[in-house]
Amino acid sequence: MLKVCHLITQLELGGAQQNTLYTVKNLNRLNFAPFLVTGIGGMLDEEAQKKTWETIFIPSLVRRVHPFLDMVSLWHLYRLFRERKPHILHTHSSKAGILGRIAGYLAGVPVIIHTFHGFGFTPTQSPLVYRLFVGLEKCCALLSTHLIFVAQDNQTEAQLLKIGRERSQSVIRSGIEMHTAVPTPLRAELGIPEGTWLVVSVGNFKPQKNPLDLIKTAQAVINQDPQVHFILVGDGPLRSEAETLAETLGIRAHVHFLGWRRDAPAITAAANAFLLTSLWEGLPRALVEAMSQHIPSVAYAVNGIKDLLVEGETGFPIEAGQWAQAAEKLLWIKAHPAEARILAQGAYLKVQTDFNIDQMVRAQEKLYADLYDKVPLKEVYGFSTS
Repeated sequence: MLKVCHLITQLELGGAQQNTLYTVKNLNRLNFAPFLVTGIGGMLDEEAQKKTWETIFIPSLVRRVHPFLDMVSLWHLYRLFRERKPHILHTHSSKAGILGRIAGYLAGVPVIIHTFHGFGFTPTQSPLVYRLFVGLEKCCALLSTHLIFVAQDNQTEAQLLKIGRERSQSVIRSGIEMHTAVPTPLRAELGIPEGTWLVVSVGNFKPQKNPLDLIKTAQAVINQDPQVHFILVGDGPLRSEAETLAETLGIRAHVHFLGWRRDAPAITAAANAFLLTSLWEGLPRALVEAMSQHIPSVAYAVNGIKDLLVEGETGFPIEAGQWAQAAEKLLWIKAHPAEARILAQGAYLKVQTDFNIDQMVRAQEKLYADLYDKVPLKEVYGFSTS
C-alpha cells in the first residue's frame, strides 16, 4: 500500500481545495493510504478535520511570501516527510508546491508530483517578480517526478516557458461531482420578483477574478434591460471597491453581493446565465458547475476557459477586457431562449464527458502506481511498500 501525502497551502473555499479534499477522500484504500498537510485558517479546515483521513496543520504555512515563516515551513515539512515517509508527495498551489517539492526532494520522497491549478506568476506582477516566480517553478520542476496541468492552455504556457520536461507531464482535468443541484429559492430570499432574469458569478474578489469588469458588464446589461439582476457569490479585498462602483453607476439595487456561500452550485442552478471575467485561470470549477447545471455561460477567454467554452457550441468565450461584448452575449442569451438551451445542452455534454471528478481520481491513481513502479530503489527511506 502506498502512502500518499497531499500538500496544499490553505483550505480556502476554492476549486483546487475542494478537488484535493475529494481526491484524498476517494482514493482506493486497498492501494493507497492518503493523508493531508495544509496551513491553517481556511474555510474548509473544519470539514477536513471531520473526515476519515488524517489532516496535519502547519501554522507557519501561509499564502503570502514571508521569508522567516517560509523557512520554518520548509523545516517542518522536511521533518514531517522524514518521519511519515510517504511514497508519493502530491503538492497543490504555488507556495505549497515550491516549499513541498524542495522539502520532499531533500527528504528523499521517491515520487514527487505537482498539480498546477493555475500559476503563481501572473500578468499583474512586475517583470522582476514575474521572472523570479517563473525561475522558481523551473527549478522546482527539476525536483519533480511529474507535473499535472488541469487545462491544456496551462501546459502549453509552461512548455513555452520551459517549465518541466515534456515527457514527464500530463493533463488531468479538475472535475466536479456529476449531479443536478436543486435550485435555491434565490428570488424569494433576495426579495426579487419571480421570473426576474438572473446572472450569477462565483469567485473571490481579487485581481485575478477581476470583479470590477463584472460590475461594468452588469451596468451595460441593466442599461439595456433594467429587469436583469446580477448575483455575485464570493468575497475578498476588492469587494468594497466593487460595491462602491455599483453604487456610483446607479445599479446597486440590481447587483446582490452574497459573500461566500456553501450552496453556490444551488445558487448557480437558479440562474439564467453565468458570467466570469477572470484575467487568468487554471480551470474554474464554478464555470464547470454552471455548465453541468445547463446554465449558458459567458467568460473571458483566458487559460482554462478555452478548454471549456467553444463559441456557439458550449458557450461564449470573450476576449479579456471586452466587458461590453460580454454584456451583448448575455443579452443575446436572454433574447434567444431556445438557442440558449441548445448551447447549455452542449455545455452539459462537454463536462459530462471530460470533467467527471471520479475519472480525475482514477487517472491520478493510475499515475501514482505507474510512477512508483518506475522507482529504481524501493527503499529510499529504509522500508518497503509491503
